[in-house]
Amino acid sequence: LEDASVLGCRACATSGGGCQFLGTAATAQVVAEALGLALPHSALAPSGQPVWQEIAIRSAHALLAREKAGLSTQHILTEASLRNAMTVHAAFGGSTNLLLHIPAIAHAAGLQRPMVKDWQKVNSETPRLVSVLPNGPVDHPTVRVFLAGGVPEVMLHLRDANLLNLDTLSATGEPLGDVLESWERSERRERFKAILEEQDGVRPDEIIFSARRSKALGLGSTVSFLTGNLAPDGAIVKSTAIDPAVLKADGSYLKEGPARVFNSEKAAIKAIKAGDIKEGDILVLAGVGPAGTGMEETYQITSALKHLPFGKHVALITDARFSGVSTGACIGHVGPEGLAGGPIGKVQEGDLIRISILPETCSGRVELIGTRDDALSPEAASDVLKNRPMNESLAPDPNLPADTKLWAALQGASGGTWGGCVYDTERIDELLKLALTVEASRQTG
Repeated sequence: LEDASVLGCRACATSGGGCQFLGTAATAQVVAEALGLALPHSALAPSGQPVWQEIAIRSAHALLAREKAGLSTQHILTEASLRNAMTVHAAFGGSTNLLLHIPAIAHAAGLQRPMVKDWQKVNSETPRLVSVLPNGPVDHPTVRVFLAGGVPEVMLHLRDANLLNLDTLSATGEPLGDVLESWERSERRERFKAILEEQDGVRPDEIIFSARRSKALGLGSTVSFLTGNLAPDGAIVKSTAIDPAVLKADGSYLKEGPARVFNSEKAAIKAIKAGDIKEGDILVLAGVGPAGTGMEETYQITSALKHLPFGKHVALITDARFSGVSTGACIGHVGPEGLAGGPIGKVQEGDLIRISILPETCSGRVELIGTRDDALSPEAASDVLKNRPMNESLAPDPNLPADTKLWAALQGASGGTWGGCVYDTERIDELLKLALTVEASRQTG
């Protein structure tokens, strides 16, 4: 085991401050640059290379220049830069975890937090332009995306498609439009593209596509946003991770199947290992959102499904979140979470569930459509869910720390998962005062 550990550490160098795939860490770099919080053409830079020192020096100069100009982060983070970041996230096909982080950044900056309809609109308007692990269509590592031009190159195509606000400020303090014009004619751009072709034999336009080529290749949006009687506040699915073999001719996904209900990832994994999960099942993993486990990353179960011979015919619905490399019809961020009274916490073993996903419009539905005994319309099923009690087994993890319980309660009062899991002080204060008023009235009769 010791030899294996040493070999693993020596063999598995990463391509940047994140990973060789566009998971959460790499996506965070891309989004930081798109927001104007990191220098142009710094995201995904390969680690241990001279370019890191060069970026550090440029960063210092940029900070000094902004200080001299009186520009703070407040001038950088605006409604427009937030929208630009969401657009770049969609163009890259980024990790779903940034749907938590971007609203949290917006809240910290005093900006309006994007909700489901905002994400859906951006993703439906934005072409996916980057061919990268794990979304494809060719699984290039992230270092090649950097060499192909990285975020500025993607932004050039988005600019040409009139999808960016060019008046926002970059990390250098310059307007984005000026930065992109400089990038378009820069020696740096040509030098890194030449390195890509010389060292890897790959053309830059095979990694970062124009909007026209993306359309010709039929690339759909990475993420779709679902609603329905099991997710009234919304849910997300990485639609590009669904096996093409289970999609219809028009690219849509439709699945109906029996619910297999679990309240912990450990229990679901145990069932998979025991052979209790069958082709066609829909796993419902509830109680693992913020109030249950702190909203854990359920990579173990999505990884297990990926390696089942029939895994592509099994779906997952959960109030937890996923790793950036999750594959399959895995629906997460279901809101409200089960322990906050969400209907996902009322699903019973054997219930009939329907999942419909329309990647072309970045939309879909996740709905209860029947019990073990009766088929129901979605409307009738909604009434059933309203009148059902929560599953008796639904409970927070017994080892959940007290500070996590407090965080879960406060973020739940502040907008929950779709609000970025933050503390909205004014909203919390309002609810506490209301609760105290109600309690005082109850005590006085």
